[in-house]
Formats: sequence, structure tokens, C-alpha cells
Amino acid sequence: MERTHTWDLAAPLREPAPALVVYEAGLEAICQFAAQFDEMTWGAQTPCPEWRAFELAGHLRCVADDFHEYLDAAPVSRYARLMGTGAHPDTLSRKLARQNAAELAALADAPPADHIAAFVVTARGYAGRLAAVWDLPHHQYRDTVVTVGGMAGAACAEWHLHAWDLARALGQDYRPADGAAILAGWQVGMPHLPAPSAASHGLWASRHFDPWHAVLAASGRLASGRREDAGTTSRLHWSAWPARLRRRPKG
Repeated sequence: MERTHTWDLAAPLREPAPALVVYEAGLEAICQFAAQFDEMTWGAQTPCPEWRAFELAGHLRCVADDFHEYLDAAPVSRYARLMGTGAHPDTLSRKLARQNAAELAALADAPPADHIAAFVVTARGYAGRLAAVWDLPHHQYRDTVVTVGGMAGAACAEWHLHAWDLARALGQDYRPADGAAILAGWQVGMPHLPAPSAASHGLWASRHFDPWHAVLAASGRLASGRREDAGTTSRLHWSAWPARLRRRPKG
């Protein structure tokens, strides 16, 4: 298979070491915001309508486990088989949402902070596996081959986006230090969900182009403006939610 993507916005991210600095920064941001939650605020709504903060903590644990599984079986993992169908992005999103819901439902009950701690260990373990296989194919979507390094770019974006979700649940904002690198990671790791680039905005608009906002928009978190409905804190202790709500997204 021919590799067809490039790191358009952040050439240094073609190599593992710089990319993994951005990856680690995403983990650190998640830890920073997770540490600010208490037994009440874990019930806050996130910008993802189906998840409150405690559910997002469980999702993070699940997705870090998934990344290991996908790498173990690359390039024929269940994720690779799904992407290999070349289905419309909406179809892929629905299938992945169902997978996320099933995994969260099967996750053992634990305090959200425990899920975050397990997530960080697993995610750092995943990062440690990447350098040796960086240029190998991970999966393909239509005509685009995504390498292991490209999938690491997608993981970078995921961690920073979920840090933003946690920040918004606390009524705060989050802006990563290197939005251009995160956008580059999204572009090479998520070809089924294209993100705009500075070049696509024309000369004048490119001067005002915000890479981080482009990632928020590509992920569905930002349309015409910021979501203002997130960050509403529930005053109900997270453990008081019915078990079916504590263990999987509301459907």
C-alpha cells in the first residue's frame, strides 16, 4: 500500500519524538482538569451530549485500551476493517458511537478518578510502543493509508479534545499550546473527517485561521460559535446516578 498522506502543518511531527511531546501534553491536560473535579462536579454535562464528566472518564479508559488492541492487530484490526469499508463518515460515526456505548456499559464500576488513573497508565504504555512501528500501515480509508504515526496524530487530537470537554464541564476553557500540531495530527489520522486548513481559507482569511478552532469544528464541537450549553454542573453526586447511567452513555 502506498502512503498518501503528509504532515502538512507540522513537518516535525513526521518523527515520533516531537509528536509524542504533543501526545503527552494532552495526557497532562486531562490530568490537570480531572484533578479539579469532586464528587459533585463529576456529574457535570460535557460538550458531548451523551456524556457527563464521569462517563467521559470511563470512555477515556476504554479508548486507550482500544488503541492497544488496534495496534496489536494492525492493519487488520476491527477498526481497520470498519475504515476499510470506505463508508460515509456519518455511518462510521454511528458505528463507533455504538461501540463506545457498549464498551462503557461493560466497564466495571469505579470512581471516575480511578478510570482517569488507569487511562493515563494505558495511554502512556501505548505511546511507548509507537516509535518502533511508526511508519507501518495502521488502517486505510478509501485511498488514504494511515500509518501508526498517523493514528498517533489522531490520538493526540483525541486527548486534547477530551481535555477541552473536561474543561468546559468545569465552566472553563482549554487551548493547547500547539494547535497547529494537533490539527496536523487530525488531518493525517482522521481522513474520514476532513478538517479545514489555512490554505483552504485564502490568503486574507489564512492570516486569521485558528488551527485549534478547526479541530473543534471538525470534531463537531464548534460550529458557528462556542457551545455555551456545556459546563452546567449537576449537584448530584456522580455515584447517586442510576447504575445504567453511570456505566454507559444515556441513549
